[in-house]
Amino acid sequence: MNISLSWLRDYIETDLTADEIAKILTSIGLEVGHISEFESIKGGLEGLVVGEVKTCVKHENSDHLHVTTVDVGAGEPLQIVCGAANIAQGQKVVVATVGTKLYGGDESFTIKRSKIRGVESFGMICAEDEIGVGKSHDGIIVLPSETAVGTLAKDYYRVETDTVIEVDITPNRSDAISHYGVARDLYAYCFAHGIAAELRRPQLDESIAPKGNDNPKIEVRVDNSDACPRYAGISLIGVGVDQSPQWLQNRLLAIGLSPINNVVDITNYMLHSFGQPLHAFDADRIAGHKIIVRNAVEGEKFVTLDGVERTLTKADLMICDAEKPMCLAGIFGGLHSGVSQDTKSVFIESAYFDPVGTRKSARYHGLNTDSSFRFERGVNPHDTIYVLGIAASMIARITGATIASDIVDIYPKTIDDFEVCVSLAKIRSLVGKDIDTQTIETIFEGLEIAIVSKDTASDDTVYRLRVPAYRTDVRRDVDVIEDIMRIYGYNNIEFSQSAKIPVSYRTKPDRHYLQNIISEQLTANGFYEIMNNSFSKSQYYDCLTTYPSGNSVSVMNALSSDLNVMRQTLLFGGLESLAYNINRQNADLKFYEFGNCYRYVAEAPKDSDPLAAYSQSEHLGLWITGRRLPQSWLRKDEATSVYDLKAYVQNILIRLGIGKLAVREFDSDIYSQALELATSSGKPLAVLGVVSKGILKTFDIKEDVFFADIFWDEALAESVRHTVHLTEIPKFPEVSRDLALLLDKNITFSQVENIAYNVERKLLRRVTLFDVYEGKNLEEGKKSYAVNFILQDSDKTLTDSQIETIMSKLQKAFSTELGARIR
Repeated sequence: MNISLSWLRDYIETDLTADEIAKILTSIGLEVGHISEFESIKGGLEGLVVGEVKTCVKHENSDHLHVTTVDVGAGEPLQIVCGAANIAQGQKVVVATVGTKLYGGDESFTIKRSKIRGVESFGMICAEDEIGVGKSHDGIIVLPSETAVGTLAKDYYRVETDTVIEVDITPNRSDAISHYGVARDLYAYCFAHGIAAELRRPQLDESIAPKGNDNPKIEVRVDNSDACPRYAGISLIGVGVDQSPQWLQNRLLAIGLSPINNVVDITNYMLHSFGQPLHAFDADRIAGHKIIVRNAVEGEKFVTLDGVERTLTKADLMICDAEKPMCLAGIFGGLHSGVSQDTKSVFIESAYFDPVGTRKSARYHGLNTDSSFRFERGVNPHDTIYVLGIAASMIARITGATIASDIVDIYPKTIDDFEVCVSLAKIRSLVGKDIDTQTIETIFEGLEIAIVSKDTASDDTVYRLRVPAYRTDVRRDVDVIEDIMRIYGYNNIEFSQSAKIPVSYRTKPDRHYLQNIISEQLTANGFYEIMNNSFSKSQYYDCLTTYPSGNSVSVMNALSSDLNVMRQTLLFGGLESLAYNINRQNADLKFYEFGNCYRYVAEAPKDSDPLAAYSQSEHLGLWITGRRLPQSWLRKDEATSVYDLKAYVQNILIRLGIGKLAVREFDSDIYSQALELATSSGKPLAVLGVVSKGILKTFDIKEDVFFADIFWDEALAESVRHTVHLTEIPKFPEVSRDLALLLDKNITFSQVENIAYNVERKLLRRVTLFDVYEGKNLEEGKKSYAVNFILQDSDKTLTDSQIETIMSKLQKAFSTELGARIR
């Protein structure tokens, strides 16, 4: 936001320089990004001077040029060749002397001594558009005859200069989105630190102060007072719409706004002065002389000022007349109801619109205006009438209009200031310094925070404060303490000379370190990291049993129907990313995402904690689809499979120190086939499988997609129990033995693996399934597993007797527990 220094000084009287003001603003949270200088005419008309044409004769070598001598009040008259048809002896003109820089838009050129068709020229006699004082190029500027020779052009045209301070306003500081708001914060600092300053607020002209609603020019009705808690307006007649006075144009230009006409410029001036948006209607275009604040009819059409026809929803609040919508409330005006050159009477609107409703409508229609920017963050409801009165008085004075009605003020339920209690002990505890009560109370006074009561009955002092309604960011005691620190000065809070750290030690994984390790591992395997919104579409969870819609955390005042619940799973965000890429001919994909998932369980007990029904957990999601490896002449194309995904998941868990896993089938309606990976004690760590066709159809994905959901919180907790030990390379050889086991079809390899490790815990290093056979020459309902066993002793070479004993024990266990036979 740009702040004009001269404009700012209208509201605060201080001797502080621009640099000092910028330093203070930055220290109190209104960070200054840049300071620049503004000139009402680019270049400031430096080098331009008023001259008198002493002689003017035709150029010997041209039928349209003239050779003149011009007295500029210093030294000998200058010989200047001029091509203007209206040049004549005796005229007072504007002369650009040699060395003067003239500007044309973003370009510039310097006046040089030159020779034009054989005649030397020592300057240029200027037209309006050449020096930026007008748009005419019909001829040179001819000044009144009484204009003194030698007068500097910048003095004649009263070139204004200003300093512009660019302030970065954070979203929570809606009170500071105006010149007066910045002045108010600056004054609070000055007041607390004993710097001479006076906050000045223009007085409202009592002649246009609200006198009730007797016989208003325009009848006003508010149908939705929740969306529009306060609506005010005033009528003026005899309005002369024209250009604004130069001082007003200059102020708007200084902060980057283009002047339009005097009425609209005044409403913009009020917005940037006090942060209160106003809207001016052509009163003669208000059908039935009625203003009706209502919600739009679903599907209703409305053409905004930019000429775009928009389809409204029933959530949109509209300012209407007796027949049609005229304005999207607090956001954008209509094409056919605004002020034009033909306007003779106006109705000026000043209102307080609900921030949430304004934000939703603005986002839905893709609009971001100065008005919506402020209404979305919350304006001062107590300034509605004040700013309207100042604006009406200003319009009457500048346009010659007459105020034709009292102010209409529809305000059924007063928006009160907010009360909050804060203790002196907590202030000192959080600040880390014993700030004296006088300083604290001085800061309160400077911030316009009233002390309602001060309880000193106990060992602590407790302040009961009334916070102005415009301070939408101050609602808790910690917010008040932040304000105290802000104005007191963070740099004035000394660091302690000692540091205190806990000496207790508890082993736990560094989440960020492990996340980075796994991210690097996945990236090395060809994965790309994605980051999706934590908000999701509620329709994704309709009819699901794994993630029922009843367990979704609903979002109040959602920005759109696509983001109306918090996600229960990472799956759908990843599928959106896959669909986006597949639609752009990028079909071979590997994605991963770390993110939180959220769940609501209505049955959870809430007696002690109302938030007990809500839970949040971190997950790691993996998605793969398309070819297993990039296309190459070296190999045939091979589609990726669920086994690839399983390997990626197992490698992640192994990297976390979790080596032995129980694998079992998992039933879920988001998968057509799925496996669950769990600890040996049965604690689930991950689920992976083939995403069901029904879900893929929702995203218009025809390819197979494999998705793994790693329960990151559980995996990290389990990794603590699995300390990784470093060992030297074994000195003694491994022994490999194979068994072909005939098993029932319902037996899984994980059962075989678990039995093997239970039988031989010390010497069995690895169990690997290297072949599965089902078909001819096998009994009905049977299958064959070819399993490899690796045995090794770290202290000695295994003997044949030891090996045979172990293998016999394994065969017996498989036979007893699984009914297996050796083939």
